[in-house]
Amino acid sequence: MIESILSKLSEVSERYIEIENLLSQPDITSNQENYIKLSKEYSDLSPIVKAFKDYEKSESSLDEAKQLVKDGDPEIREMAEIEIEDLTASIKALEIEIKRLLLPKDPDDSKDVFLEVRAGAGGDEAALFAGDLFRMYSRLSERNNWNMDVVSIREGDHGGYKELVTRIEGNDVYKQLKFEAGVHRVQRVPATESQGRVHTSACSVAVLPEMDEIDEINIDKNDLRVDTFRASGAGGQHVNKTDSAVRLTHIPSGIVVECQDGRSQHKNKEKALSLLQSKLLDAEREKKDSEQAENRKVMVGSGDRSEKIRTYNFPQNRITDHRIEMSVHNLPAFLDGDMEEMISSLLEENQARALADLESKN
Repeated sequence: MIESILSKLSEVSERYIEIENLLSQPDITSNQENYIKLSKEYSDLSPIVKAFKDYEKSESSLDEAKQLVKDGDPEIREMAEIEIEDLTASIKALEIEIKRLLLPKDPDDSKDVFLEVRAGAGGDEAALFAGDLFRMYSRLSERNNWNMDVVSIREGDHGGYKELVTRIEGNDVYKQLKFEAGVHRVQRVPATESQGRVHTSACSVAVLPEMDEIDEINIDKNDLRVDTFRASGAGGQHVNKTDSAVRLTHIPSGIVVECQDGRSQHKNKEKALSLLQSKLLDAEREKKDSEQAENRKVMVGSGDRSEKIRTYNFPQNRITDHRIEMSVHNLPAFLDGDMEEMISSLLEENQARALADLESKN
């Protein structure tokens, strides 16, 4: 194995033993925050240490088998040759697994997200497609036992949505959805098309990891303009009687967010502030990514919402992801949230590219 990786494994093993000793201390639970942090790190390092031990054991067994090949007994030599073949394959697989485990983890993978869908080119048809995408992500959330709440909504003139912002809470939400960011294009015959011509429309999707702590990005109250208004759209009679909806404008950046989900103005403001912080953090990341453009080549797509990532072709019953050149011919099921195959392929491709990048650097 490459020396730099062996050196990294040695460091990981030392840290693993260090944490193991710390967790065995009788007073470790007196500081719950530190205990939880160490326990998570210990859990994250465990599979790496196990794979490294298996690798070392296999290497040792391979050395022994190579010695047995020199034995005078033909049967022992034959058994040793078979064992060498099996161990060599096992070691190769373990090397790949160890490299995969050593890849830097996205710290946002476990976070909840704000998912935004906005109708783009295509007018009413784009708004209807935004409605299809919203339903698709709603059904995906149901399949994964995630909770989805609508934060703000602007309905289309003839159905669908001009703009929709939702918050999705659950296990590994950002990890599963982060590659949905970008332009989604639809090709189909609109209901209003009398001559049966196929039209192309588009929607943009943004996926923003929610901030863990409200203090991660400090927002000066003097930089905020707060407006309250009556929520629009579905929500019962109450929604039209009180100014519970909240709009926040961040004056320095010009970013505007709204929340009209709940009846409580205070809770809406709190949720809007969380969305604003996520947007500000996303803007900072985009700035850093543009400064480090080379790093973005490793990713499956840049996450840029102006990048065309997927086409939904209704006449051909086909969904094509342009980043990995993968097509699925089951459009109704896909729009019903059956996206696992596509999501898994995107995650695997991203991991494969990151592995290739790691090996090229070593």
